[in-house]
Amino acid sequence: MRNPFRYFNNSPEVIRLAVMMYIRYPLSLRQAEDLLFERGIDICHETVRFWWNRFGPMIATEIGKRRVHHRCYSHWRWHLDEVFVKITGEKHYLWRAVDHEGEVLEVFATKRRDIVKQNRAAALAEWCELMA
Repeated sequence: MRNPFRYFNNSPEVIRLAVMMYIRYPLSLRQAEDLLFERGIDICHETVRFWWNRFGPMIATEIGKRRVHHRCYSHWRWHLDEVFVKITGEKHYLWRAVDHEGEVLEVFATKRRDIVKQNRAAALAEWCELMA
C-alpha cells in the first residue's frame, strides 16, 4: 500500500494530530489552528481544512475498524449515569446511558427522582434491549 502522506512536507503524526483534534473535539478550524500553534506547530486553518478533506475519511475508517473490533460483548460496557441539572431554575434529574468510551447512548430527564428510581429495573431492561 502506498503512503498517503508521501507528498506532504509535514510529518504524518502532525497531520493525524490536526485531523483528530478537529474530528474528536467540537472545535472550529481556527481553534484547532490555535491549539496546534500552542504545541509549536505553525500551520494555517485552511491547511487543517485541506487535511480534513483529504485524510478525514481514511482516519474515520481506521477508527471505525478499531471500534468494531473492540465492540465484542466481552469488551463493550455501558452504565447508567445520574446527573442533577437546573432547567429554568428548577432541579431536574437527567439519566444517561453511557458506554465505556464516554459516549452518551440514551438520555431521559424527569422532574421527580422517584419515577426513574421505581422504574429503574424497567428502564435498565428497556435500555438493554436498545443496546443489543
